[in-house]
Amino acid sequence: MFGRLSAALALWLCMVVPAAAEEGQSPSADAAAADARIDSLQEPLYNPFVERYVLDELKALRTEQAAMKHEMMQQIVDREHKSVDRAVAYATDTVTYFFYLIAAATSVLVLVGWTSIRDIKDRVHTLADEEIARLVNEYERRLASIEQQLTQKSQHIDANREEIELTQDIQSLWLRAQQESSPANRVSIYDQILKLRPSDCEALTYKADSVLELGEPQWAVNLCHQALQIDVENSHAYYQLACAYAAMDHFDDAIVYLKKAVHRAESYREEIAQDPALESLHTHPEFVTLVGSPIGDASES
Repeated sequence: MFGRLSAALALWLCMVVPAAAEEGQSPSADAAAADARIDSLQEPLYNPFVERYVLDELKALRTEQAAMKHEMMQQIVDREHKSVDRAVAYATDTVTYFFYLIAAATSVLVLVGWTSIRDIKDRVHTLADEEIARLVNEYERRLASIEQQLTQKSQHIDANREEIELTQDIQSLWLRAQQESSPANRVSIYDQILKLRPSDCEALTYKADSVLELGEPQWAVNLCHQALQIDVENSHAYYQLACAYAAMDHFDDAIVYLKKAVHRAESYREEIAQDPALESLHTHPEFVTLVGSPIGDASES
């Protein structure tokens, strides 16, 4: 959720800051105005259409980049082919001139009475064949290297395309989960997301939230610990752990994880007082202190 919110905020800032610059405001005034507007928001700034727009822009950018890479590699191949053609023409001309020279030398030898012309001819043919074979092998090696590079680039492009398709599928499942009102159905959707991307911490924590609504706090605890094994700084996982332990009446553990969540994301401080999952902690002295004053050093959590 925070990743999508950051993307939406970045898009909003891209629209607001240029408009403010046209009105003559300074960058610091723009930043202050943006912060004030963000603080005054009463509902999420993003929506599925903004997310879809950002995803389509990303897909178009990657497609354009892949086409540019393909065009560049095609130009390189064409230039290599031209180089090969020039080299072969050079080798052919060299051999031709070499034969002309041998013919002239042979004529001279005939005139002076040398009778070993056949030996000279055989030796010349042998040297010419060896040189041509060397040139052919060299350019075959170069062409093989170019072919290997093209194969690697094609594999990279295919991998990018598969990643884009996977991202689109996961984004579609997230939209379905947001529109689903049944916790059991949301759990099923999160399972599909985790099947496509097993290391998705966000899917694990939101699945834990839905499982907690189903009255399975121990299951939620296990899911949150799985998320923390992937990302130990995941504040949402700590918050869900606090809610799960509160549901199991493990108030001390709930307070410990609640402190860790607030220490990593100060915005939770305003939510914990209204969260129904934490009502059982309202009379706990440390909960009152947590709501009323900031957390101290990170070591306390």
